[in-house]
Amino acid sequence: MNALYTRALMVGVLAWPALASALTLDDALRLAQINAPSLAAESAKLHAATQSAIPAGELPDPKLVVGLQNFPIGGPHRGTLYGDDMTQQMIGVQQQVPSRDKRRARVELADATIERTAAEGRIERLNVRQATAQAWIRAYAVERKDILFKDFYQQNRLLQDSVRAQLASGRGQAADAVMPRQEAAELAGREDELIEQRAQARAALKRWIGPAANEAPSGQLPNWNIDRRGLSHNLHQHPQLQAFAPRTREAQARLQEAKAQKTSDWSWEVDYGHRSREFGDMVNLQFTFDLPIFPGRRQNPGIAAKQAELDQLDAEREAATREHLQRLDEDLATYQRLDRAVQRSQDSLVPLAAEKVALSLAGYRAGKGDLIALVNARRELVDARFKQIDAIEQRALVGAQLHFAYGEPANE
Repeated sequence: MNALYTRALMVGVLAWPALASALTLDDALRLAQINAPSLAAESAKLHAATQSAIPAGELPDPKLVVGLQNFPIGGPHRGTLYGDDMTQQMIGVQQQVPSRDKRRARVELADATIERTAAEGRIERLNVRQATAQAWIRAYAVERKDILFKDFYQQNRLLQDSVRAQLASGRGQAADAVMPRQEAAELAGREDELIEQRAQARAALKRWIGPAANEAPSGQLPNWNIDRRGLSHNLHQHPQLQAFAPRTREAQARLQEAKAQKTSDWSWEVDYGHRSREFGDMVNLQFTFDLPIFPGRRQNPGIAAKQAELDQLDAEREAATREHLQRLDEDLATYQRLDRAVQRSQDSLVPLAAEKVALSLAGYRAGKGDLIALVNARRELVDARFKQIDAIEQRALVGAQLHFAYGEPANE
């Protein structure tokens, strides 16, 4: 097994032949955008907030007033509608008029709620795209491991042929005939684990894109540009941090609404009163005004509560910024470690394991080495190849987390 073979194997690990029904990462992200139920829920929530904002600054509906005034229940005209000159059948209209400050605060609150809902939608979109990409990467890695088994079984058959040749020449031991079959059984066990992992990976992907998850992942792992300086510069663009701006605006609107409770609402009412003909009909006009004369026990505590909520939001934003900065530094360190592990596996661990197998096989065939050493070397090569794919997978998973959180434009 020479260096050319090892390099060809690496190409096979990192590139999967395109199939007619194959699923690329771009396909998966596009399908998630269409099929993810949580994104449909966010869209409906935004529509609800938009519709709710329409009447925010409108006056309340007018009220119809119908009544009977000064109906006599005693005296000579008791129980009659037209015997007393003060008795009247009344119909009128009443309109409540909240203060201008309150209506302005409600409009501002409705607009801020729309912005906050839209920001929450962008957060969910990030979560869906990141989860979809990571589920696709896991499914992709399973298929890369599956490719290896074809080579593992082929090499196992070659090993069986070598053992039979040794036994036929009288240079081997009878127990050697068992070892290739033991190795084949071990490979079958690992293949069973891979079948389980494939089912789990496709189930996770199906959560986001539906039945298309049954298609084989195709293409190559994305080559995201993981640059520490660029990602740190884009830290503030993370949707979870950007969401604090509309949340702050919403809290400020609630504070203004609380302050507006000190301003007086008023209402007007016009009534038409019908009386007996000899007395004539009447029209009434009246105005009412709120009197917020005890702010210390009523409005001021509400204002203080909304101000405290605004202060809480400022502290939460600072805490979230520090948390994301910590997470970014940790993920970058993990990515760099995994990147080195991938390079080390590609440059030395897998080639050295393959070279050890070749030397052990040559020594066994020449009668200078035992079969146990050869089988152990082959087992080490299998582990090295799996670890290589594991490192590639983990690097891609961390890269997806960094890219979608800090590297992807917010409007992409």
